[in-house]
Amino acid sequence: MERLLQQLKDIHHLSTEIQQQLQECFTKTVLPKGEFLITEGKVCRHLYFLEQGCLRGFYNLDGKEITHWFGFENDFVTSFHSFITQEPAVENIQLLEGCILWAISKESLATLLNTYHEAERLVRIAYEKYYIRLEERYVNAQFRTATELYENLLQRAPHIIERISLGYIASYLGMSQETLSRVRSRL
Repeated sequence: MERLLQQLKDIHHLSTEIQQQLQECFTKTVLPKGEFLITEGKVCRHLYFLEQGCLRGFYNLDGKEITHWFGFENDFVTSFHSFITQEPAVENIQLLEGCILWAISKESLATLLNTYHEAERLVRIAYEKYYIRLEERYVNAQFRTATELYENLLQRAPHIIERISLGYIASYLGMSQETLSRVRSRL
């Protein structure tokens, strides 16, 4: 919980009162590698803070898994569309390592947002960061070659290369594993 509070304090000042409320609202969840936080077709009812471990978000398309994001320590993760709209998720979130997460329900978060202005600011900043990552990813996918995508990943997020299997990385970059192997051999 200390790591979560520190991460939130790094985003914006927190009063003692809201820190106490946050401790009451978040629940610690420990899950093993391979578990799913959410599966397509189910409504996502929690927002998670990832204290330890890594996971991936992916879609199923014509029997093929398409990885579209990874989450690591200090990330807030959820199926955002499902969490916000309370409609069934179209994505899956799977743990790639054993994880320690802190979960807050949509209802508890709504109560915090309605009660504390500083909570509203925290969530707004978190959503802004999420949106920026999403837009950067979209622009990269549209305008970069396979080599540029991999070089960008090496420069921007080398921890992904160290912790994630090449099959998932290839899917994330929108290329086949063979193409990724060719790109890697040329560098």
